[in-house]
Amino acid sequence: MPASAYNGDGMAENGRRTKAIILIGGPGKGTRFRPLSLELPKPLFPVGGFPVIYHHIEAFSKIPGLFEILLLGFYQPSEYLTQVIASAQREFKVTVRYLQEFTALGTAGGIYQFRDQLLSGSPDLLFVMNGDICCDLPLEEMLEFHKTLGSGDRFVIMVTEATREQSMKFGCIVENPETHEVLHYAEKPATFVSTTINCGIYLFTPGIFKFIRIAFLEHQNQVSYELRPQCKEIIHLEREICQPLAGTGTLFVYHTTRFWSQIKFAGAVIYANRHVLSLYERTHPHRLARMSLPSSTGLQFLTTDNSQSITMNGDSSGETRGPIIIGHVFIHPTAQVDKTAVLGPNVSVGERAVIRGGVRLRDCIVLRDAEIREHACCLNAVIGWNTIIGKWARVEGTPNDPNPNKPFTKLDVLPVFNAKGQLNPSITVIERLTSSRDKSMLKCQHPGSCLAVW
Repeated sequence: MPASAYNGDGMAENGRRTKAIILIGGPGKGTRFRPLSLELPKPLFPVGGFPVIYHHIEAFSKIPGLFEILLLGFYQPSEYLTQVIASAQREFKVTVRYLQEFTALGTAGGIYQFRDQLLSGSPDLLFVMNGDICCDLPLEEMLEFHKTLGSGDRFVIMVTEATREQSMKFGCIVENPETHEVLHYAEKPATFVSTTINCGIYLFTPGIFKFIRIAFLEHQNQVSYELRPQCKEIIHLEREICQPLAGTGTLFVYHTTRFWSQIKFAGAVIYANRHVLSLYERTHPHRLARMSLPSSTGLQFLTTDNSQSITMNGDSSGETRGPIIIGHVFIHPTAQVDKTAVLGPNVSVGERAVIRGGVRLRDCIVLRDAEIREHACCLNAVIGWNTIIGKWARVEGTPNDPNPNKPFTKLDVLPVFNAKGQLNPSITVIERLTSSRDKSMLKCQHPGSCLAVW
C-alpha cells in the first residue's frame, strides 16, 4: 500500500480503518466443480496462474486503511492454504488469517461466530466478499460511493446487470434510481423481479452485527419439527439480512459495469482465466509471456479478436528463445515449454508443467506437473494435475461462453442433458489421467467430470 495513505499512527488519511472478509465456504455435497474440487478447494484453484483468493487478497491490499484480511470457511487447514496465505502476506504486506467454522454456518453465520475477531482493532468498515467470484474489483470506487451516503449505519451491495431470464438465478434488487436505496430484495425469485443482481460483494459498518444478532436470536427461538433439525447458528446474509434491510433506508447499491463472473462449475474457470489474463495487460503486464524470435524471421498471425494481423520480430541472436505466443498467455517460471509449441490465446501453464515440441494449446489451463507430449492439441480444456497427454492426442471441449449478442448475459450453469435428452456443450476437464498412444482423443461433455475416453 502506498505510504502516503497513512499517517504516523498507521491510520489512513481518510480516518477510516478497514477489514476484509473473504467467504471461502467449504467441502459440500455439490458436484458442480468436480472433478477439480476433489483435488483442491475451489478458492485455491489457479486462474491466471494464481489461486482465486490470491487475486482477491491483492485487490483488497491496495485499499488505503485496510489492515487485515480474514478468510472465513469450514475447510480443514491444509499445507497449501497455509502456503498461499504466507505468500500473500509477504507479497502484499498485509495480515491475512484463516478462521475455521466448526460447520457450515451460511454466509452470515460465520461472521457472527467470529464477531469478536472481526471487530478487533476497531475497524470502521468491513468488506465482505464471496470467494467464488472473478471480477475486476472496483473496491476504492465502492468506498468513495459509501462516503457520499453520509454518517451512520449505511450498507452497500455491489450490483451488476443480467438478462431477464438469467436474473432469477441470482439475488435480484429493486432500487430507487435517484438515491440508489434498496427498496426490495429477492434471492433467486421464482418470477421476474429485476435485472439488477447481487455481485456478492458488500461494504458494511460494524452496525451490521446488530441485524445479524436479531436473525441469530430468532433462530434460537424457533421450534423445529424436522427429524434432523438444522443447525440454529446458520444465517444467510442474502435472505435474513439483506431482505429485511430493504426499504429501511440503510441498504444501498453500487453499480459496476466491469467484468464479473461466478466460478460455480468447472467449465467456468476457462472463461474466468481469459478475463484475468486480459486484465494482466493493464495491471500486471510482466506476468504475460512474450515471444522472442530471431531478428531475421518475422512471424505473422492474427490478434485475439481476429481483426488484424501483426508481425513479431525477436532479438538479434539468431535463435528462437521461446514458444510462439498468441494473445494473452501465462507460463509459470518452473514450467518447461518447447520452442516449437504454439500457445494462445488464453492459456495458463502451471508450475513444473512440461509442454513438448509441436504442441498446440488454446483456451486451456494446464495444471501443476502435467505433461503434454509431442504434437498434441488441447482446445477449451483443463488438463489436470500430473496428467499425461500422449503424442498426437487431441483433447477438445466446446466453449460455453455467454451469448455475445445479448447485453449483460452471464455464464449459464447447464445440466448434463438438455430437455431433448441431448448433451449440453461444455469444455473438457481431465483430472489425473494418462492417455496412451493408442487413445488418440479424449473428450468430456459434462462440465464437472470426464465421462468418456476413446
